[in-house]
Amino acid sequence: MEQPTLPDALQRVAASVLEDPDAAAQASIVELAERAGTSTATVTRFCRTLGFSGYAALRVALASENGRAAQARWETDIDQEIEPGDPLDRVLDIVARADSRAIQETASQVDLAQVGRVAEAVAAADRVELFGLGSSGTAAREMAFRLERIRVPCWFRSDAHSALTNAALLRSGDVAIGLSHSGRTREGVEVLAEARDQGALTVAVTSFARSPMAEAADVTLTTAVHETTFRLAALAALHSQLLVLDLIYVAVAQRTFERTTEAFELTARAVHAHRFAAASEHPRRNRPKEQQ
Repeated sequence: MEQPTLPDALQRVAASVLEDPDAAAQASIVELAERAGTSTATVTRFCRTLGFSGYAALRVALASENGRAAQARWETDIDQEIEPGDPLDRVLDIVARADSRAIQETASQVDLAQVGRVAEAVAAADRVELFGLGSSGTAAREMAFRLERIRVPCWFRSDAHSALTNAALLRSGDVAIGLSHSGRTREGVEVLAEARDQGALTVAVTSFARSPMAEAADVTLTTAVHETTFRLAALAALHSQLLVLDLIYVAVAQRTFERTTEAFELTARAVHAHRFAAASEHPRRNRPKEQQ
């Protein structure tokens, strides 16, 4: 029903709702009535005129509509271009939305059964090799650091020759993990192919399930990417790659709980002397007594 056709009292309620739908969705019936300069009975009549059973049903409808509108704005904003003169608050909003969307999509499509399979293999492996170039190498290096911290024998390779020669030394029960957004990096494909020839479990982390790297892998874990201006897909893929790797890492830690816990304690103790003490840890200094 259009607002002009409503009686005056109901029009005031409608105007109050339209002026700030978010506030109306959160307000009590008394608050909305006061804002509209009318009574709670009039608000209830307004709701029923629109076909709702009462004010609670109207609030639910407003919240749902506000959510859809916010989602539509969100989806539109992440595809907007960043101009050279844009203020940083707008740049932050676009970049954060793009990364959040990529992480959400990656989480929704990740094959948890395959993650479990990889985690079991990594936890039991005598040797884990990680390979990636560029920003994919950054993610692979971070994974190697995390696994080393929990006593997983692993190595990160960013040099193709080193990666290939070490892939040739892998055996059944070992694991090779290659990262490439496109899945078309020749060196990464060659490393996984060599590792698979030696009987190792090969894992590809890529945005393309049908790619040469995926074909060379026993397990493919896909990532989602949302580009923004100045951050092409290969650069924007980093957060999604880290999500997949972090999931594997935590799953490995779960399967090696006692070993992991002991490793955390030992490593924390080893570097403790290199940390500045927190304020609460400083011994109290004797304060001079006030002169009488």
